[in-house]
Amino acid sequence: MLASELRRAGFRNKQGTLIDKGYLYRLLNNRVYRGEALHKGKAYPGEHDAIIGADLWDRVHAILQESPRKRANNSRAQTPALLKGLIFSENGAAMTPTSTKKGAKLYRYYVSMDVIRNRETGEETAPMRLAAGMVEEAVVTEVRRILQTPEVVTQVLAALKRDGGGASEADAIAALHRFKVLWSQLFPAEQARIIQLLVRRVTVTTAGLEVEIRREGIAGVVREMVAPRRMEAAE
Repeated sequence: MLASELRRAGFRNKQGTLIDKGYLYRLLNNRVYRGEALHKGKAYPGEHDAIIGADLWDRVHAILQESPRKRANNSRAQTPALLKGLIFSENGAAMTPTSTKKGAKLYRYYVSMDVIRNRETGEETAPMRLAAGMVEEAVVTEVRRILQTPEVVTQVLAALKRDGGGASEADAIAALHRFKVLWSQLFPAEQARIIQLLVRRVTVTTAGLEVEIRREGIAGVVREMVAPRRMEAAE
């Protein structure tokens, strides 16, 4: 999200505090930029010129009036599927993202190329068509579980120490356990980038999902997660 990116880059408000989501909302709702003055909660024409045009103001506020879930869904529709290029059936066929629209609602799926190309598999296999939201949520849950296993934590700490990442062990461990919080704050495009860094392959089998993690990518993600905490501590 924008607030996270600005905090990571070190941007601060006039009081010297790192910018947060609340500050951005206040900024976007400040009618002074529209050339208006406020008195007892009401806006009146001001004596200064507007620096934000009416058209841009209206477009921004039309977006802000949508629910966060709807804004995320809109962003998801305009960005690559979370598991694009990563998910395969157990016989090795790629599962490609596809979607159908019924009315105003978009339904997303991952479908095996065997189905799309009408190829016979010759045997009963795992599901060849999966609801995208369901499988994506399952993969994120599994990634979160793997990141907190003692083996992965030990490997991440060793990598950070070897590479001189500047993160303390306590910060790194806390970041791994904060993955769920961080994830909920990201927009779909950023979530897709993180998954590409963390996941090598997802295989759909008759028993469920097999998620292969990119161990070499975890330390880099942890550094990104730790950076905002270091900036907050420096205030």
